[in-house]
Amino acid sequence: MKRELISVIVPCYNEAEALPYFFEELDKVVASMPDYDFEAIYVNDGSRDDTLSIARERARIDSKTRYVSFSRNFGKEAAMLAGLRSAKGDYAVIMDADLQDPPSLLPQMMSLLKEKGVDSVGTRRGNRKGEPPIRSFFANCFYKIINKISKVKFVPAARDYRLMSRRMLDAVLSMSEYNRFSKGIFEWVGFKTEWISYSNIERVAGTTKWSFWGLFRYSLDCILAFSTAPLHISSFVGVGMCGVSIIGALAILIRKLVSSASAVSGWASITCMILFVGGIQLFCIGVLGQYLAKTYLETKNRPDYIVAETEDDITRE
Repeated sequence: MKRELISVIVPCYNEAEALPYFFEELDKVVASMPDYDFEAIYVNDGSRDDTLSIARERARIDSKTRYVSFSRNFGKEAAMLAGLRSAKGDYAVIMDADLQDPPSLLPQMMSLLKEKGVDSVGTRRGNRKGEPPIRSFFANCFYKIINKISKVKFVPAARDYRLMSRRMLDAVLSMSEYNRFSKGIFEWVGFKTEWISYSNIERVAGTTKWSFWGLFRYSLDCILAFSTAPLHISSFVGVGMCGVSIIGALAILIRKLVSSASAVSGWASITCMILFVGGIQLFCIGVLGQYLAKTYLETKNRPDYIVAETEDDITRE
């Protein structure tokens, strides 16, 4: 009987220090799951260190190792998409090379998928130990906000580390949008999902590639991709400002009719009001501009990434 194939997808950006540790951990997992075949797909996202050389050497000596190397850095979303498109397995799992997504959980994830009859097993952090408090605070705020304004429900502290069936994988790949937010896409396509929680784990080597500003922009991409609430908010603000101006005009008119006293001139208050209203207008225009920008990028129909090299370009031993 043919054994089922598990595709392990590993996005890599400057992970030369972490990859040797990852290889060791993945080899242990493969040895502990003899009933399955494996393929490991390393996606080099324009790394500037020796990540490509290490992946290339691994693929040269190991027929179960594959890799995809981009022509430049296209971002983790593009790297995950490339890995999913390259996967040949009956199941696919995404995990980071820094071991913050422990490969040792994979046997438990596969058992849970089989026992529960689900199409996906996701992971989430049970705590944020070791993470800067300010980042944890804003992360918690983000999940509260997005779950209020989006029809798609996001699991707080969810990781990209996820095992999925071929049926779910095909559904994810059927979504051809350019502006991708995978956590949202995984939830949008549906299918039953079980969750595993584990304590936050520090990187085994190297440094994080996510800055606070980068995470902030990433969260905005999610909001724009899975909610139109900002457009509604700007509309409500506009209507509200019109209401305030009408009430103000009526108050001035009534005062003029019932009192002969002239209004006290106040250029400072008028200037502040003009600046306030102008700021609201710019905010609303900016929100609209963000949606138009996303639409513009979609209509360009550019590829999500450009592949410079794969394992087919090398000679294996």
